[in-house]
Amino acid sequence: MAWPLPSFWAELFVATDWAIRLVMVAIVPMRRGPTAAMAWLLFIFAFPWIGLVAYLLIGSTRLPRAREEQFARLRGHLERLAMLLRGDPHVGAPELRPEFERAVRLAERLGHMPIVGGNAAELLPDYDGTVDRLVTDIDRAARHVHLLFYIFEDDATGRRVSEALARAAARGVACRVLIDTVGTGSRTLRRLLPRLRAAKVEAHETLPLGVFRRKAARFDLRNHRKIAVIDGVIGYTGSQNIVDSFGDDELWNDEMVIRLEGPIVLQLQACFVADWYVESDELLDDPAIWPAPGPRGEIAAQVLPSGPAFPSGTYLRLLVALVHGAHRRVVLTTPYFIPDEALTLALQTAVMRGVRVDLVVSRQLDSQLVALAQESYYEELLEGGVHVHRVQERFLHAKYAAIDDAIAVIGSSNLDIRSFRLNAEMSVVCYDAGVASQLRAEADRTIGKAEPLERDRWDGRPWTMKAVQNVARLVSPLL
Repeated sequence: MAWPLPSFWAELFVATDWAIRLVMVAIVPMRRGPTAAMAWLLFIFAFPWIGLVAYLLIGSTRLPRAREEQFARLRGHLERLAMLLRGDPHVGAPELRPEFERAVRLAERLGHMPIVGGNAAELLPDYDGTVDRLVTDIDRAARHVHLLFYIFEDDATGRRVSEALARAAARGVACRVLIDTVGTGSRTLRRLLPRLRAAKVEAHETLPLGVFRRKAARFDLRNHRKIAVIDGVIGYTGSQNIVDSFGDDELWNDEMVIRLEGPIVLQLQACFVADWYVESDELLDDPAIWPAPGPRGEIAAQVLPSGPAFPSGTYLRLLVALVHGAHRRVVLTTPYFIPDEALTLALQTAVMRGVRVDLVVSRQLDSQLVALAQESYYEELLEGGVHVHRVQERFLHAKYAAIDDAIAVIGSSNLDIRSFRLNAEMSVVCYDAGVASQLRAEADRTIGKAEPLERDRWDGRPWTMKAVQNVARLVSPLL
């Protein structure tokens, strides 16, 4: 006897719903942490078809195959650079305190970049001053200028940098620019890229979108790095984009950039060359790209790139190791804080060992869902003795860590799951008391102007707010 048609479709719908749930229980946990796996499974169990489509679109952190193949071809090139830096008599690995050795080895295995001595570093917390320094360095460039930025806006700041690039290109300087598709936006890129190319500046998008592009990226992947390299001898990295400091949200941005000279700049160069090759199919192997790595100072440092092309959670693993190794104080500054269990436990354990832990965050965020998810973590941090400070008047966009006035980490990575797992990020680790103490002093100035969260007051917030924050937390591994 034939089934009634409505009954057949209803039973088929229920069967496929449960088939999706059961199959995804086996698939989702593969190569994924338990927190993220549970978030995905909760979403899929609640909305099987929607969850399945979302997982197929953004569930994997792997790059498209064409990009993975190019990164594989690049490894030999980057390993040769590492050997060059290790073997140079003017650069060699500096002597460090024994407690740093494990961090150095970990960072090298994760990011494939060795520690190098002979560097000079300058912290640049002043937004407009950083733009001034960058434009001045571009105007003095003699051989090449390489820029990679998540946001390169067509505003007053963007035009200043674009005009400096045009002047450099007119002098015969090779200028190359990479700009993230999603971070900058297609509307801006349609105006900016032709203008740069007309000025003889080579420019490409990173992780471009498009169904029919050979190396088109998933729309949730970002190249979040901020890198500038001038003549292979001066480098910049940090949190600041090429955009006006006063945004549409009517808040001034607080940033942190580090200007570098010395062998470490060649490691920034290597990261740019890798991204340039992946986006343009051009391998930059001209000897002028790799000048002799002469010493410029006494600072030991190494670059730590991270992203889908590197081991999962590269920056997170280093940060957890540094927190576990801290003796006196840990200062973490970030606009976005959505940690995993390993980082939360590391911070709480450090407090129990007698280490003071300060977390400096921004109260003003550009996503209400992210803000609610972030706030859900404050209660357990405060209970664990972590000092939480919220910056109110300005948008705190700086991203850095200072460990024991001995190690400084400055870069583009937020302390959230997106930066840990999805974004291409860039960090510089300085094993230097002077840089670390300066960074800690900058953090203390920010803390002095921030609102300290008090445990009793935070615990007393309305139960409705707690409920909303906890619901947002359930999906935080997917943000």
